[in-house]
Formats: sequence, C-alpha cells, structure tokens
Amino acid sequence: MTAAKRKEATGDSQAELVALRAELARRIAAHIHVEGPLATAVPGLRLARRCAPTDCYSAAYEPELVVFAQGEKRITAGGTTHVCDGSNFLLTSIDLPVVGQFTKASRDEPFLALVLKLEMPVVREILSQDEFMAPAAASGTRGMAVGKTPLDLLDACCRLLDLLDKPADIPFLGGLMQREILYRLLRGPLGRHLRAIATLGEQSNRTAKAIAWLKTNYAKPLRVEELATVAQMGVSTFHHRFRSLTAMSPLQYQKRLRLHVARVRMLTEGIDAASAAFEVGYESASQFNREYRRFFGQPPMRDIKACRNAGAATARD
Repeated sequence: MTAAKRKEATGDSQAELVALRAELARRIAAHIHVEGPLATAVPGLRLARRCAPTDCYSAAYEPELVVFAQGEKRITAGGTTHVCDGSNFLLTSIDLPVVGQFTKASRDEPFLALVLKLEMPVVREILSQDEFMAPAAASGTRGMAVGKTPLDLLDACCRLLDLLDKPADIPFLGGLMQREILYRLLRGPLGRHLRAIATLGEQSNRTAKAIAWLKTNYAKPLRVEELATVAQMGVSTFHHRFRSLTAMSPLQYQKRLRLHVARVRMLTEGIDAASAAFEVGYESASQFNREYRRFFGQPPMRDIKACRNAGAATARD
C-alpha cells in the first residue's frame, strides 16, 4: 500500500471512529434523561449522564468497563490521575476507592457514558478457550487503566444498547453481547490488565483476593501479615504487588475506603461524624476529623452540609 493510500485509509478509519462515537452518544442519550447513573434492563449495564461539571467526590469502583461517549471526567486512584473524554474507555479490574470529577458537561452537550460490570467467572471461561492458552506476560499491570476506544468495541457497545429497544431479546442476546465485549477487551492492548486479575494463581489474582477481603473488612484493624496470608505471599512481595495494582499502600487503601463509606453514611443516613467514625473503624473521632478534612478539604459536617446544598454530593458514574 502506498503512503497516499495508507493516509487515505487512516483518514477513513478516523472518520468512522468519530461517527460511531457520536452514534454511541446518541443511543445513550435516548435511554437516559435524568442526572446520574441509571440501571438498565440488561443485567450489569448502567448508563450515566451529567449536565454540569462537579466538584471532586469520592467513590468506590468495582470491576467494570466504562466507555465514555461525550464530555470529560477526571478519575484519581492513589497518586494516578486519568483524564477521560469521548475517545476513551476505562477498565477497572479490582475494587478501588477513587476520587472523581466531571470536568466537561453541559445541558447542550452532557457527559454520557456506558458502564458494564465485569463478571470474572465469564472472563475466566473465555480465557480457557484455545486462542487464549498462551497469554502474554502480565507483569506490572494496574487495577485501573485507560485506553482509546477501538471501532470494534464501539460497535459492540452500540449493538448492546440496541437491546434496550428490544427487551424480549435481552435474555438470549444480552449475555452473548457482553461476552463479545469481554472478548474484545481481552484481545486489545489493555487485555493484560484483565487477564492478570482473572487468571487463577497469578500474583495479581491472589492480590485481588486480599483486596476483596480488605474491602469487606475495612473496619477491622489492618494487619498486613494477615492480608499477605490471604494472598499467599510474603509480606514484602505482597506490599509491592498491592501498591502496583492500586497505586496505594494497604493502609492508604483502607483509609480512603473508610472515609468514603463514612461520607456516604453521613449523607444517606444522617448520622453524625463521631458515629460515622466509629462505625468505619476509627478509634478516635479527632483523628477521623483530621483525616477527613485533609482528604475532603473541610470538616465532616461542613462538607456534608455543602454536599447537600449542592445536591450532587455522591455523583457516581
């Protein structure tokens, strides 16, 4: 192929990408007319819409795929910040406490995204197929990664959204289309991040088990030795793998998860700061207040009041 033809083909491909992104945004907008996340009739599929930028907020991400169709969002996990716009998808393969912020959104051009929960048993079943029997090395993988959304993934997401107009097809085709999306992810450049977590016996998979244990038992005193035992590793190796996956130490992970849960409970249940502190595992209300202010920028009850006044304190997707 000559240089001129390659340039022409690249231009055609780019134009097709732009058109398909616009089509995905149109289909998402057609099915969500409210602010925030919305569960759909397809199991594991949510849609997200925001019509204005927001302040930073805390969230707890689960293993999921987010395909951004329009607008822009910043997501920070540990010390790593990802800026995602309509050209990106985000892959989260473990449970992660994060800080999010919608940075580009308006009524005329709202933030729009598709969110699909990742089922690890299905990922493992796909990996058991012959074409995946010799995986590439998965060292240095992160629990969260961002890439450019390819044409085949955009196309599969558009077809998945089509099922919302044909609900009778969801029970049969929904699972098949989600398997195709997982296949596309595993075949793509970020597939190693998902493969490392799903492959039984891999260090990342064993570390993910310890992360899941910590998420469930965040209110208990942190003992790294106990987490290392869950992961079947030495303490030093476990600490290294944990930081590699999450961009945080186990203590930082626990602290951010505790603060997130406390904030949600104060917002949704109306409990006071001291009660929230003790419920999530703090032994000292004053320590909780200091760490809360350091992380969220102001004391707990002042922050909660500001969140309620803003009316969008627990923005999620």
